[in-house]
Amino acid sequence: MEFCDECGSMMKTEDDTWVCGSCGYEKSRNAEAEREMAVTTEGQEESEIVDTSEVDAADMGPTTGARCPECGNDRAFYEMKQIRAADESETRFFTCTECEHKWREDDH
Repeated sequence: MEFCDECGSMMKTEDDTWVCGSCGYEKSRNAEAEREMAVTTEGQEESEIVDTSEVDAADMGPTTGARCPECGNDRAFYEMKQIRAADESETRFFTCTECEHKWREDDH
């Protein structure tokens, strides 16, 4: 990703040139520098499933007003985890305070 030296907007590539869509500023691409700034997922670990079936309700943590899709209860324990790339939002995991149904909600 490259940002415009003139206005700070994000630039796009057109062949061997970076072009600013806001002000039209252009600059040449540098393949070696771009290779160094590339982001990969190599070496990242998969998230593991956490079993909370034997955890007491008092140890589950905070609750929020979320409606359970199974029983309709309006309270759930919640936990936020970063399971995707760091530049994406966290995922909210819920556990119903009544039936202990588990679900997750992603911010998109």
